[in-house]
Amino acid sequence: MPDLGNHIGSVTDSSPSLVRIEISSAEDFENHKTKLGVGQYLLIASGNNLYLLATITAVRASHIDRAKPVAADDGNSADADSVAFRFQIDTQPIGTLSEEDEFTRGTPALPVPTEYAYVTPPAVLGDIFSKQIRSPFSFGTLSVAPDVKFEIDGDRFFSKHVAVVGSTGSGKSCAVAKILQTVVGIQAKANAHKGAQKNSHIVIFDIHAEYAAAFRLEKAEGFTLNLLDVDTLQLPYWLMNAQELEEIFIESSELNSHNQISQFRHAVVQNKCRHNPTLTNISFDTPVYFSIDEVVNYLENMNSEVISQMAGENRPKCTDGTLIHNREDHYFTDLLEFVVASQTKEAKAKGGPFNGEFDRLILRLRTRLADPRLRFLFYPKRSDGSDLTTGDFANVVRQFIGYLTQSNVSIVDLSGIPFEVLSIVVSLISRIIFDFGFHYSKRRHVDGDVSDVPIMVVCEEAHNYVPRSGGAQYDSSRKSIERIAKEGRKYGVTLMVVSQRPSEVSETIFSQCSNFISLRLTNAVDQSYIKSLLPDLSAGIGDLLPNLGQGEFLIVGDAPLMPTVGRFALPVPEPHSRSVNYLQEWNADWREINFDDVIDRWRGKLLAASV
Repeated sequence: MPDLGNHIGSVTDSSPSLVRIEISSAEDFENHKTKLGVGQYLLIASGNNLYLLATITAVRASHIDRAKPVAADDGNSADADSVAFRFQIDTQPIGTLSEEDEFTRGTPALPVPTEYAYVTPPAVLGDIFSKQIRSPFSFGTLSVAPDVKFEIDGDRFFSKHVAVVGSTGSGKSCAVAKILQTVVGIQAKANAHKGAQKNSHIVIFDIHAEYAAAFRLEKAEGFTLNLLDVDTLQLPYWLMNAQELEEIFIESSELNSHNQISQFRHAVVQNKCRHNPTLTNISFDTPVYFSIDEVVNYLENMNSEVISQMAGENRPKCTDGTLIHNREDHYFTDLLEFVVASQTKEAKAKGGPFNGEFDRLILRLRTRLADPRLRFLFYPKRSDGSDLTTGDFANVVRQFIGYLTQSNVSIVDLSGIPFEVLSIVVSLISRIIFDFGFHYSKRRHVDGDVSDVPIMVVCEEAHNYVPRSGGAQYDSSRKSIERIAKEGRKYGVTLMVVSQRPSEVSETIFSQCSNFISLRLTNAVDQSYIKSLLPDLSAGIGDLLPNLGQGEFLIVGDAPLMPTVGRFALPVPEPHSRSVNYLQEWNADWREINFDDVIDRWRGKLLAASV
């Protein structure tokens, strides 16, 4: 234990949540006041060989009126009033430090009144935050001691769900980029792992196309970024489950939606069987190829079907006299022309059970399929231009976890995804990653092993697709992300949930997070919500949330030894999240704009080239 110097005060009150220190000497307070602010650390003697480490949550001063004799010029004595200050410091117990410099979280022995308190030397803080971590991961520096390196337990951080929150402009995107750059070995535009491919797997849902710039290095550095945008993403519709397919095609408010669902499901299952004859036990959720165009044909034929009631027929009948004995043999391939419904004895026929029922459904299907913005979803292609089929399933999974390009970081650029399918795209990719982790882990469990390919999914601006409340359009993405939050950790899939409005994000997801990083939060509702989620966060530390500087953060959870206020260094390179300097730009000379390029980008022609 380094020399602690002279004590600065004594304990007056002691409880599991509050230890109060009184400093009666104004001189001692003045000498150490730079180390006595909220968020700083004190060491408090607890018995003969233990010291309690506590964080300061409040500082107050009170004055004491007292009289002292003053010698008068005429030799007579007189009393003059003077003011003396007494200082009280409230602290929250964090952990215990032994004489051998071993730090443990928790307070098995609380100090009693009259025990001495000391300012914590930087050397002790350095040992606690940098040398007593099992799997150290650099996390910047301490705000209260910029020279002290701050490290957390990397295994406890990445193996459990993480929440990163902060208002716009607080440095949230830079903080996320810095954390991820550190874990994959990017420092000052260089690849620390050049020539050695590491096993990290990070998938980022990037809703504003910010993060590619932070992971794009010179070719000589040997770092490959896996960037998946609307033009390169391979995400076939036939991987959607029941909820996702119905969400994109079925309008649940329509009166006959139950008939739409039943026949749509029947058509999809039969078409899957048609295109995968060697597979058995195919269900609506089985991830195998089917033709959406053929399904639409089937539904359109059902919608126009007319059944002959002539003697011996009682079957759907086409205008050429063909009787349909098995709908699955005819309805998928062509649009048929049926006889006209009639009550005449010579051509008696009536509409089929769903005749005219699917007009809106078919219009909706045709409109979706014709939308050029959704071609990546409904008409995905291989690199040679051919359609993706069941045999391409493995490569579809490989692309998301970086195995097609051997990439540690995969960025799914959602900026070009139409908003009406954003939830479904997030849901589908999240579910694919979770299902891969689940089945891979199960195979490893057979031999008594756990997953050796852990994956972290980063949900940037999570309130946009996993809101706390919202309509049915968010159901699929919310369900998929919540499933990862509740079950993913067991199968090597964890979340980093990033949001500027934490109060609007699904509470199920935040309740499963074990580590919280909060940058500056200015909204009172968000501040209160975050405080309610952090059980070991004291009121004093929580009050720092609106006052944190840019890049400053409060971290609480299993990974840090204690609730800590730290500061991130800027990532190099930075993500494209820098704010526009309005006044500087307005004071610059007039700038010309190529409006044709802007309009081309607006129309989607340059979407693939955008960053």
